[in-house]
Amino acid sequence: MPLGRLTNRQVRLAARPSGLPRATDWSLTIEEVPEPAEGQFVVAVSHLSVDPAMRGWMNAGASYIPPVEIGAVMRAGTVGRVTASAHPGFAVGDDVSGTFGVQEYAVSDGRGVIKIDTSLAGPSTYLGALGMTGLTAYFGLLDTGRLKDGDTVVVSGAAGAVGSMAGQIAKIKGARVIGITGGPDKCRALVDDFGFDAAIDYRADNVRKALGEHAPRGVDVYFDNVGGEILDAVLTRLARGARVVICGAVSQYNETQVRGPANYMMLLVARASMTGMLVFDYEDRYPQAMAELAGWLRDGKIVSREHVMHGDVGDFPETLLMLFDGVNTGKLVLALDGS
Repeated sequence: MPLGRLTNRQVRLAARPSGLPRATDWSLTIEEVPEPAEGQFVVAVSHLSVDPAMRGWMNAGASYIPPVEIGAVMRAGTVGRVTASAHPGFAVGDDVSGTFGVQEYAVSDGRGVIKIDTSLAGPSTYLGALGMTGLTAYFGLLDTGRLKDGDTVVVSGAAGAVGSMAGQIAKIKGARVIGITGGPDKCRALVDDFGFDAAIDYRADNVRKALGEHAPRGVDVYFDNVGGEILDAVLTRLARGARVVICGAVSQYNETQVRGPANYMMLLVARASMTGMLVFDYEDRYPQAMAELAGWLRDGKIVSREHVMHGDVGDFPETLLMLFDGVNTGKLVLALDGS
């Protein structure tokens, strides 16, 4: 069947949300899949990365990346397979990873696209441990956090995609690791599956008191994925010279009024630093980091946990909401059945 007769279902941003995204903030469109022009190729998308950062991309205003425009296909990291090519560097049958968006097919010129080897790891792993998730944890902890052997590390959102990777990397590097998450099942997973030294249930425990028990000499590195009250609690437990890594703030993404840290003066008391990090700043070092991550995965030093939902692109809006209900453990991925 000629490519022009294939149809491509797409999820587009219809309105900018206030609070949690609603069904009316999205539209589902259907287009024909075009033939690739010279220097282009077509990808059939098989797996979509579902990330908390997506909520920020839906907002207007200046940020580290331009917002998704109204009417545009929703931005998403994806994995897929080349189905047609007029590009010398990509052949039909190549498995690739790139930001192809929430759609069944994408046309690309190859910029930002990486070939992947699905014989070494499944496609969803290239959205998790061997994708932007793993790279974010790697550079956030080792570069921004300047992790040292013997440090006490605290990770919030620890059972999530980046948090679970950050804790495991910290253990490999000789740190004591404490994870903060919600619910007894996730706390058990942190210790039993991911090898954390201790877990704090923010829903049931007094976080500040529990940190005093688990980190009596203070926190050397805090890898923050949630912001809000938990960030404030950890700031009161910093060791001298501590490094606070601001990776995300999922507790604030759906708030109309973002709440900043009330205890920021503890940075002065502890002679500590608080630094934001974005994985895109390390693009020239991705190959080296991915090689190290792949070695750890092969040797069983890290566990890649993906929470894979199966469906079609129309299931994306509901899948995204799972992130803010705290349902997933590890990397949340939407697998497009039939792709």
